[in-house]
Order: sequence, then structure tokens, then C-alpha cells
Amino acid sequence: MQQIVNFFLRNKATLLFLLLFGLSLMFTIQSHSFQRSQFIHSANFLSGGVYNTTNNISKYFDLIEENNKLQEENSKLRALVFNSASISDHSFIDSTYYTKNYKVTPAIIINNSYEKANNTLLINKGIQDSLESDLAVISSKGIVGITRNLNSKYATVISILNTTISISAKLKQTNHFGSINWNTKNPNYVQLTQMPKIAPLKKGDTIVTSGKSSIFPKNIPVGIIEGFKLDNAENFYIINIKLFNDMTSLDHVYIIKNQNKKLINELIDLENE
Repeated sequence: MQQIVNFFLRNKATLLFLLLFGLSLMFTIQSHSFQRSQFIHSANFLSGGVYNTTNNISKYFDLIEENNKLQEENSKLRALVFNSASISDHSFIDSTYYTKNYKVTPAIIINNSYEKANNTLLINKGIQDSLESDLAVISSKGIVGITRNLNSKYATVISILNTTISISAKLKQTNHFGSINWNTKNPNYVQLTQMPKIAPLKKGDTIVTSGKSSIFPKNIPVGIIEGFKLDNAENFYIINIKLFNDMTSLDHVYIIKNQNKKLINELIDLENE
């Protein structure tokens, strides 16, 4: 308390000046219309600027929530597309076929490597989100990889920039198919091998997933043909594909779960015995 009293005693002249200045300013504004209008204009300008800045800051932080909502909506739309596509592949459709074959879960990449021979990604979804290993991971532009190891909250993804991965893909126009691999030379390109030499290839053709596995649905974009050559035996093409995805700059992804994957794999295992 004594310190407060001492402060006022030390600064009494300054405080008295500020008080008198404030009173004179108030009386001037009240008694003169011009000064009053100018003051109100300045006050409105200042308050408007403060409110605008506050609103912009609020909108910026709301973007996170809005992005999450948009990603959830995109997941639902993608699930509808994949399920509709799987239904349309059947020449005869009855009511028993109208089931949800694919479940789509949005996720965010929190770590991404692309400079190694065997690259992986880390996403912020795991077992508690009904994920498991060997699920397709895509972005809005195309394929990203396949889920591998999981815990309750997180999962690792084998990137398509990984020498251990092989994904079935095809020419969009003709359905000739082969296997996607990566030669480790450039993160913007992958290679499509085992493409039969009778396939009518040309630069710029689009490559998509073939759907010939229980992991990736059919027709997910991969990239475009940049060049091709025959292998040493001259039976198959080796095709260089420029990816639609920029694998060095990924953020939001979608995990696709084939609800029938277990049933499909059980039959495949029986055939391979």
C-alpha cells in the first residue's frame, strides 16, 4: 500500500496533467460538433480495425476445424464412389449386393520420408480407428502406399517409394496391367513392369490401379506415362510413370478398407496351397 502512495506522490505532476488534459479533451468534444464527429469517426475506425483483426485471427484457427470437417465429408463421398463403382461392375444387381464394400477413413501425415530406398510415412490414425495392416492409402490426387504397423493411435505406411512394395496397375484405356515398383532414382517417378508388349502405349497415357487385389479399388489414379522400353527378353515393357502425387509434399490422406478383404484373401490362400 505504501508503494502505491509513494508512486502517486512521485508522479503527482504528471498524473495531474493527464487528468486535466483528459477533462479538457472531453469538454472540447462535447461542446464542438466537428471535434465530436471526428472523435467518433476515429473511434469507429479503431474499433473496426480491432474487430476485423480479431475476426481474421478467429477464422484462421477455425480453419483447422473446417479442414477436418471437409476431410470427413470427402471420406464419405469417396466411400460412395468406391462402393458405387464396385456395384456397377456387376451385370446383374439384386438387393443383396447393396452393402458397403469400402470404408474410407481420413488421416493426416505427421512424418514422411522420400529420400531413402525404402520410405515410410506416419499417420495419426490407428487401431482405435478400426485400421489394420495392408489397407490402401491414397490422397486426393492418387495412391500413396499401404498400411503396415499400427498401435492404438498411429500407423506406419509403406510408401510407393519403397523397393519392397508392388501394386497392380493398368492402362486406363485398355486394361492391360502390370506391377508398380520403384527404382529409387527419383521420388516423382515410379516404374510399371510386366506390361505385355502387345499393349498400345503412348506418352501421356494415364495409369490407374487395376483392382486385381483386395487392397486398392479399381481406377485410383497413379500417374502418366513419361517413357517406356522393352525389357531384356523383349516380352514386357518397363514404363516410367510420372506420379500425380508430389510424394515430397503430402498432408491429408484417406485410408480405404475393403470390408471383404479377409474373404478374398482366404480364397487366394486356398488357391496358392
